[in-house]
Amino acid sequence: MTPRPGTFPRSGSHPGRVLAVSAILLGVLLPLIPLLIWSLAHRWLYPAVLPTEWSLRAWGYVFSPTSQVLRAAGYSTLVAATVTLLASLIGIPAGRALGLYHFRGKRVVEFLILAPIIVPTLAVAMGIHVAFIRYGLADTLPGVILVHLIPVTPYMVLILASIFAGYNVEYEEMARTLGARPGQVWWHVMLPLIRPGLIVGGLFAFIISWSQYLLTLLIGGGQVITLPLLLFTFASSGDNAITAALSILFIAPAVLVLLFTTRHLSGPQAAIGGFGKL
Repeated sequence: MTPRPGTFPRSGSHPGRVLAVSAILLGVLLPLIPLLIWSLAHRWLYPAVLPTEWSLRAWGYVFSPTSQVLRAAGYSTLVAATVTLLASLIGIPAGRALGLYHFRGKRVVEFLILAPIIVPTLAVAMGIHVAFIRYGLADTLPGVILVHLIPVTPYMVLILASIFAGYNVEYEEMARTLGARPGQVWWHVMLPLIRPGLIVGGLFAFIISWSQYLLTLLIGGGQVITLPLLLFTFASSGDNAITAALSILFIAPAVLVLLFTTRHLSGPQAAIGGFGKL
């Protein structure tokens, strides 16, 4: 059967692919087992292989409405999701310009985009902190979101630039010839074509923002408490059970996002799946 334009036949699962996915899952989940055991341990003394006493105290604290954990997780999710959205809005036009066009000073622009991740984070944060104090953005949630864009945006722009480097603008011209409006061209042609790069860039953006500690500490000033700040606090306190539970909670979104993107990037996702809807 010949597939209709814009669609691709689904390929069956191959043993090699199943083994590869299984190996990835094993590599991701296996290190979590010691953390899970620690989070359930009440007493674990050397040389015992397993804890001598078990307890749900750590998880009870993590999910307690009176603890700061749920609030910190909420702040982390809000900040990471907002940063990912803003980085995507910046990265699409910037990546398109860098990927499709050749202009004088392009290498300089690429270097300036990479500069925030080349310069040491502490040096960048200290300078930005002074400016944020002057403009009233220090110790605020918007200030934390803006400062997270600094290490996140370069990855998003460069990933999308590599996608646009192989982008064929003739599809857009064909769509306009068929009467598509600019919004339809963007939604049904360009977005499906760049979706793999957008998903990968979003994965990097979310994880980088989610795991930020130093920038959040300096710009948030202790007023914006995210999960990494809380995790480091308990790690230095010596409470291994709560630290392990927080570590699992901290790692879980990255694992879920990885599984989600792997599922959606498998197969010919770079095809113009929506072009046939015009």
